[in-house]
Amino acid sequence: MSAHRQAAYEAEVLRHWHGNPDGAHDLAHLRRVWRNCQKIARAEGGADLEVLLAAAIFHDVVNLPKDAPNRAEASRLSAELAARYLAQTDFPADKIAAVAHAITAHSFSAGIAPETPEARILQDADRLEALGALGLARMFYVAGALGGGLFDAQDPLGQNRPLDDRAFALDHLEVKLFRIAETMQTAEGRALAEEGADWMASFRTRLLREIG
Repeated sequence: MSAHRQAAYEAEVLRHWHGNPDGAHDLAHLRRVWRNCQKIARAEGGADLEVLLAAAIFHDVVNLPKDAPNRAEASRLSAELAARYLAQTDFPADKIAAVAHAITAHSFSAGIAPETPEARILQDADRLEALGALGLARMFYVAGALGGGLFDAQDPLGQNRPLDDRAFALDHLEVKLFRIAETMQTAEGRALAEEGADWMASFRTRLLREIG
């Protein structure tokens, strides 16, 4: 049943994306977040996987650009769309609010505290996508899409200038990504986040050595 539901959810998301998602928020991203959810849920216990599946697949169904002025509304709009869709299916009506809260609270920009196990797990599962090798790939992809550079060749670490992750992708590590582990809601999520952040730090060390 879960595989059937996942396929239906994915089809609905693709319909709203008009078959043209961005490379950092595509179907593979949704599936990885769902896998992360399951991994964290197994370690933490006490989560409703039926709620988590729907929340994971629909969490980015409304995907506003990073530089959109209403970017902070994306998770709320995604939650509302997911709730409307689920209400028309055989999904348990008493669980729809839990799905909507998890989706709304997952976002950095929304600034909403997760209040349920599912919301905490989804937030951690999505934030793990910003770390490790995959996080670096997505970071550089988004920076390029927004017209930013790789790094400041004269001062790559921003030691003598203000950090600006809109101008330089590498600045995003200090501005946001290295801080993610501190924001994790679960013990399993925090452990995975720290591992990913350590890998990114080692990549930056190698990069600095190569660029001199």
